[in-house]
Amino acid sequence: MTRLLLLLLLITPAACTGPALLNAVARNPDRATATVHDVGYGEGERQVYDLYVPDRPGPHPVLVFFHGGSWKAGSKDSYAFAGKRFAAEGFLTAVPSYTLTPEGAYPVFMRDAAAALADVIERAQDHEGDPDRLFLAGHSAGAYIAVQLALAPEFLAGEGLTPGIVDAVAGLSGPYDFLPLEAGVGLDAFGNADDREATQPVNRVTPEAPPMILITGTDDDTVLPRNTAALAGRLREAGVEVEARRYPGIDHAGTVIALAFPGRAPVVEDVSAFFAKTGSDL
Repeated sequence: MTRLLLLLLLITPAACTGPALLNAVARNPDRATATVHDVGYGEGERQVYDLYVPDRPGPHPVLVFFHGGSWKAGSKDSYAFAGKRFAAEGFLTAVPSYTLTPEGAYPVFMRDAAAALADVIERAQDHEGDPDRLFLAGHSAGAYIAVQLALAPEFLAGEGLTPGIVDAVAGLSGPYDFLPLEAGVGLDAFGNADDREATQPVNRVTPEAPPMILITGTDDDTVLPRNTAALAGRLREAGVEVEARRYPGIDHAGTVIALAFPGRAPVVEDVSAFFAKTGSDL
């Protein structure tokens, strides 16, 4: 973590720390972006997303980035730095909020994610986006959502979509294999699921899964790197293209901090390169 960020964490009120603080201190992207705020994809208060539009001519590949927060915290507003960073890389980027636990416990937040994706697809062309080049990404709980959305066809089917619409997925520090559930976050988010085995991305892998890049840090003691290794192994066994990146000295927050401070770890470069390789004509 940079000295500037450490200093700001010490002098900034607690309510402004974490991802929201990164919005204030993130290095400016190389290219400015326009933002469309509070696009509704449902009737709920949290069923909204912000859209970050590259300042270059389209059509742009489309990326939906899901925020983290243990499925019980976080919002689109806290992750503006992520939307701006990927828009600066040329992606029409949507950052949705979704219903949080307890009201949003699985499968509710997954249904929200699918509804947000469907709405982004429908509106993409209004902002020079190309929905035929579609990518998902997220950090922590958001990485889980992005990956599970691509692997569990029932959520996309609920919106009239099929998994084949997703070109590739990027998961940053995501939990993908965490049974038995632990008291607290796990039970709150998944304890009432009818089939707990089906909530685990490692159990939903098929040969039809989209290519994935899975990123973690060696110092992550919040979501252990074994989650990335387990999912990557299942994908390889199924013949799905996958790249697993394990950054030395990076902790759980470090993979998303790198979106605000790209010099910290090559998250932006690795994800953009993988999407360019797996997508068509980025």
